[in-house]
Amino acid sequence: MATNAITFRQRWRYRIDSFLARGSGPLFLSLIVAFFGSIALIGAMRWLFHQFAPDTEHNFSDQLWVIFLQLTDPGNMVQDNDTPTIFKTAAVVAGITGVVIFSAFIAFLTTALDQAIAHLKKGHSQVLESGHSLILGWSPRVVEILRELVEANESESNPVVVILAEKDKEEIDEYLRSHFTDRRNTRIVTRSGAPASVQALDRVSAREAKSAIVLAHCNPAASLENKLSSDAKVVKTVLAIESRLEEGADFSIVAEIFTDRNRQVVKDIAPEMVSVIDAEEILAKIMVQTSRTSGLSVVYSELLSFEGCEMYFHNNPAWAGLRFDRLQFHFPDGVPIGIRAPDGEIEIRPAPDRKMTAEEEILIVAEDDSTIEFLPQPVMTPSTGTIPDKRIRLKFERQLILGWSYKAPIIIREYADYVLDGSQIDVMVKDPPPQLMETIRNLDAESTATVRLIDKDPLICDELASMSPFLYNNVIILPQKPSMDSEPERIDSETIVVLLHLRKLQKALTEAGKTVETKLITEVLESLNQELVSHAGVNDFIISDRMVSMIFAQISEERDIQHVYDNLFQEDGSEIYVKPAWLYFDKLPVTCRFGDLMQVAQKRDGEICIGYKLSALESDADANYGIKLIPLKDSEITLTKQDSLVVVAEDDR
Repeated sequence: MATNAITFRQRWRYRIDSFLARGSGPLFLSLIVAFFGSIALIGAMRWLFHQFAPDTEHNFSDQLWVIFLQLTDPGNMVQDNDTPTIFKTAAVVAGITGVVIFSAFIAFLTTALDQAIAHLKKGHSQVLESGHSLILGWSPRVVEILRELVEANESESNPVVVILAEKDKEEIDEYLRSHFTDRRNTRIVTRSGAPASVQALDRVSAREAKSAIVLAHCNPAASLENKLSSDAKVVKTVLAIESRLEEGADFSIVAEIFTDRNRQVVKDIAPEMVSVIDAEEILAKIMVQTSRTSGLSVVYSELLSFEGCEMYFHNNPAWAGLRFDRLQFHFPDGVPIGIRAPDGEIEIRPAPDRKMTAEEEILIVAEDDSTIEFLPQPVMTPSTGTIPDKRIRLKFERQLILGWSYKAPIIIREYADYVLDGSQIDVMVKDPPPQLMETIRNLDAESTATVRLIDKDPLICDELASMSPFLYNNVIILPQKPSMDSEPERIDSETIVVLLHLRKLQKALTEAGKTVETKLITEVLESLNQELVSHAGVNDFIISDRMVSMIFAQISEERDIQHVYDNLFQEDGSEIYVKPAWLYFDKLPVTCRFGDLMQVAQKRDGEICIGYKLSALESDADANYGIKLIPLKDSEITLTKQDSLVVVAEDDR
């Protein structure tokens, strides 16, 4: 078979292409070789010329120096003004050659610099850090997570947070520049790459990090297929991280998983270091608890955040033999609420007469871990007295849910665990699809409460008024027809419209002389809308992204704190409540010290008081909506019948 002959020119061009394809290193080396080769070639020319027309002004070494100067600066050709003409020819050749070589060299430097900057912008360079926090993946929660980690790192030296996501680095950096500016002492490093890639994890020094937060790849409104795909990617990422760590490494992984079966898969990868979060379930439980106890959302916001009071584990062998109820008065700042045994078992609100051992740790609510100090003697002696034998009687309740989201079934099931059998839960949704109707029928069948679906539009004031919403005990506002493409701003705007309708209806009832006791609870997606929602008259609101981000950040810093959350966010066991002051005092108003409040709470089934709520300030954002946690034990407080105590207790009665 005949073939076309390859010409010398084609072969030469092919070799040049292959040479240039090797990168900048060989090109730079070729320029160096060309420079010194030019010195040698022009030096040979001048030596030859010297044989025919001797240059008496310079010896050969001097002539090499002149060549070097002429190559680097053509202006040095004047040094051959007094030499024979043939030497002037060599000077011109040297000058022109130098211009060509140095022009190529400048072009090389410019191109190399552009390539280096482009490479950096791609986010593929190595991260040389240790002890840093990793955020793997991207979602709107990233900014809230960063805000919490920055707060937690404020007392650290040179803290670093590294973000690895399948997004363009320039896009990530631009987003953070416009949405997150208060970085304080924390450096934020961004890289582009697949979180499930072992090579990408090596680039961000995952082995040297202290923790990793693995985010879901879709939002809760996504289809089941997308959720399963997200879970698969999270599982691969956790597996990739685990493969890069040494056995027994002190590392914390927090992963966001949607389905139960995949949660167990992730837990089995590394049970000692992986914490799996179901964000929607946590938010649903918090909303239910908040609806039953006004002000609880503010309490949780403070306890879950690194700003304000937090929960810490603390150990001091000196408390061995001391009863738990007496232990609470040995801390100038902080109130113990639980015990962690040497085997890791955590008990919230242990028996008051439980005696401490030297090996046990306490779970304490305090302003900061640096302020926790156990004193051998009590910081105060509380006054003694009796408490009234009063209880909040359980009664049939009516709950109204406006809208529908993927956490609504969890909310309904949680409600059914709290209320008396036969209580009523109504769900108001415009044009409910057949799938939702089937879900409501199933919930009604399995629940001890009556669950009904009402086909009306909460965004229309007259239709909302027809439901008589203020005849219900609680009204929960959820997103109206959310989808995976729903913008948080649009959802919050619709929520505010519903709240304004409710405020209008409430105002009409108040002007008619009727008392309104219904609590309004809503979910807010954008933290920037917090003030608007508060102004619209809502009693409690949950900023969903911020709340979940707080939990992610807290668990990434202290892995065992998840066991505390598991205990607090369920109906069984001890929980946090905001209870009316009249349950603890026969006569109100009363002026007492915070330590006295702790004492009266102990007498009521071993409850633990961690703060109080002043109803006169519940609309004042600057006063934390009337909530004060962990005041000084000898500080005086005046409580009225409308005020409340924040306690850890068995139930809300």
